[in-house]
Amino acid sequence: MTKTIRLTMAQALTRFLARQMTEIDGEKLPLFGGVWAIFGHGNVAGMGEALYQVREDLPTFRAHNEQAMAHAAIAYGKAHFRRRIMAATTSIGPGATNLVTACALAHVNRLPLLLLPGDVFANRIPDPVLQQVESFGDGTVSANDCFRPVSRYFDRITRPEQIIPALARAMQVLTDPAECGPVTLALCQDVQAEAYDYPESFFEERLWLPRRPRPDRTELAAAVAALKDAQKPLIIAGGGVLYSQASGDLARLVEATGIPVCETQGGKSSLPDDHPLNMAAVGVTGTSAANRLAEEADVILAVGTRLQDFTTGSWALFRNSGKTFVGLNVQAFDAGKHRALPLVADAAEGLAELAAGLKGYKAPAGWTQNARAGKAEWQAAAAKVTASTNAALPSDAQVIGAVQRAMGSGVTVLHAAGGLPGELHKLWQAGAPGSYHAEYGYSCMGYEIAGGLGVKMAKPDEEVVVMVGDGSYLMLNSEIATSVMLGLRLTIVLLDNRGYGCINRLQMGTGGANFNNLLKDSRHQTLPDIDFAAHAASLGAIAEKVSSVAELETALGKAKQNPRTTVVVIETDPLISTDAGGHWWDVAVPEVSARKEVVAKRKAYEEAVKLQRVGD
Repeated sequence: MTKTIRLTMAQALTRFLARQMTEIDGEKLPLFGGVWAIFGHGNVAGMGEALYQVREDLPTFRAHNEQAMAHAAIAYGKAHFRRRIMAATTSIGPGATNLVTACALAHVNRLPLLLLPGDVFANRIPDPVLQQVESFGDGTVSANDCFRPVSRYFDRITRPEQIIPALARAMQVLTDPAECGPVTLALCQDVQAEAYDYPESFFEERLWLPRRPRPDRTELAAAVAALKDAQKPLIIAGGGVLYSQASGDLARLVEATGIPVCETQGGKSSLPDDHPLNMAAVGVTGTSAANRLAEEADVILAVGTRLQDFTTGSWALFRNSGKTFVGLNVQAFDAGKHRALPLVADAAEGLAELAAGLKGYKAPAGWTQNARAGKAEWQAAAAKVTASTNAALPSDAQVIGAVQRAMGSGVTVLHAAGGLPGELHKLWQAGAPGSYHAEYGYSCMGYEIAGGLGVKMAKPDEEVVVMVGDGSYLMLNSEIATSVMLGLRLTIVLLDNRGYGCINRLQMGTGGANFNNLLKDSRHQTLPDIDFAAHAASLGAIAEKVSSVAELETALGKAKQNPRTTVVVIETDPLISTDAGGHWWDVAVPEVSARKEVVAKRKAYEEAVKLQRVGD
């Protein structure tokens, strides 16, 4: 007879999570690093009591904002290359829907995240319960249905035994390299407290190791043949290189063949910046070295990338009419993009087998030398824009240079939305794999500080530097207080350009009037005079405003020794961006306008779209 143990659904869920394990560098570790929780009436009695019982094996962390705690959980998973996971639980209502943005972020970026929002009463007796959203035509709808399109797997638990198959499916999604993404299990609040006789086998310890599918022989042969025929081969390294921990395999292939590499936002740091064949960033925010090769390449090996429009220059960057893409990706959906020869496999396994198949092949010497020369030219251009300055309002690039000089390449730098991703993608000199942490798949303002917290939880002994603009800071800064509370020291560099500088530049670049982006161009009676240093200090940080790049470098030197989170504020010029590198991006300009500037930009736009290779 099957042995059982009587537990509430919530108790069974938390006990199950505490029994899931992983192995990293030979050390067995809990798969779940903990659960972020903000309690309310929809989860405190059920999930709250259950988490208390397992608090030693499955720690619970309190945050100040539901979206932020999910961002921290996502960053934790990314910093662990998807090898460890965190969960987040909230009450019904705004606590739950605050998670939706983070859920979409995890979905776009293919990152593991377990969301456990409270839900309506399954028995419907007290309907409408506090915070319940009612549908006039469907009694089964709740606010949590908005998670469906942004979850890889969604379930609503309306009976306590349903958690058994639901968790089985959830674990498959969270740990599968191809399906990986957010899972939402909406927990009806009465069911959280209902008991069931669960089989003891449900709580047996289980070890989850990464699946590494090897390539199909036919696909491999086609990919090898295409690369052997290449006269101008190029590799694009995407985030899948890092998640597969395939940097070593990539380096061996590159060094054996002489094929140059460029990196997406998600793939940056796949190779160290100083590798002679790493052309660095590609695409809209790419370097001149990478983009020049991309325009000419005849065979492009796209490894672990979803080839989004910033990488392809909105389908206008790769101009060789006879080009062939080879899509090495664990997800078939991505492997076949751009009419690619698909090579569906784990990145490490695929790269290793390609290297074996290409043994003896060398890219033409002139192509490799061209790449090296282009890299040297780019490095000289980058050095100019990142050099120290006495300007009252430095550029983002000059601030990046100061941070690089003060902190070095041994830190993990984190950023998300605004102008910083474009400048950092081009200019930051990344070191170890994973030391460049960009959230640019969803480009979510407010990710930065919470994400930094998650990275620090994953890498407690490493320096984590968060670079954030004033716009993102004002959206979501509360987890500064959480970092102080948890003793997780961050260094936060806050660039204050007094508004949304990046979008203001895009507005100007498409002929628009300066309108509603910078504070001075927004409707106002009095312009805000925000003391960011005082605000950060009020949250418990050590905070300082500096007035020059030289002062910034000095402050960052001190920050390394500070006992808790440090915020350094510097004012920057909202209008300057790096002209070197980059590529056109498809942002539609109005066909008609009363502004002559818009009319002129429309004409230029119509010429630019002619370079798009539609369906190519």
